[in-house]
Amino acid sequence: MIASNVTLHDGVVIHHPELVNLYGCIVEAGTRIGTFVEIQKKAAVGKNCKISSHSFICEGVTLEDGVFIGHGVMFTNDLFPRAVNTDGGLQSESDWVVVPTLVKRRASIGSNATILAGVTIGEAAQVGAGAVVTRDVPDYAIVAGVPARVIGRVKDNEIETCSVGG
Repeated sequence: MIASNVTLHDGVVIHHPELVNLYGCIVEAGTRIGTFVEIQKKAAVGKNCKISSHSFICEGVTLEDGVFIGHGVMFTNDLFPRAVNTDGGLQSESDWVVVPTLVKRRASIGSNATILAGVTIGEAAQVGAGAVVTRDVPDYAIVAGVPARVIGRVKDNEIETCSVGG
């Protein structure tokens, strides 16, 4: 479902509009969105991004231009999630604060990666498939693992690798 409060700019391609869940978000020109993607309110997607199937982009996430999101990528926006308050009552939207996350231009996030709230993924950085990103990723870094650690660097569209943690 694409809610009426979604802003889609020219050239956005949603391959199966009946099989996505978009509400209250902004998607800039030229972006492509795969099947079974959810983009929540107050999320922003830049120009010419690709969001692969089964990915979840929650409130508070900003993707700058040219970002690649692999299949099944999950973003979070709460560092201390709870279902109930200390009195046992269900939490409501007013019981927590959205922690923003930024993915800078031309970054690439591999399939099944999890991005914790509050991190910044640097320009042209690459996050390996299955990684769990718990802290900021520098510009042009290649990170992988659980938790994600720098294993290399992107330089002039080439990859320089180093030992894990290097």
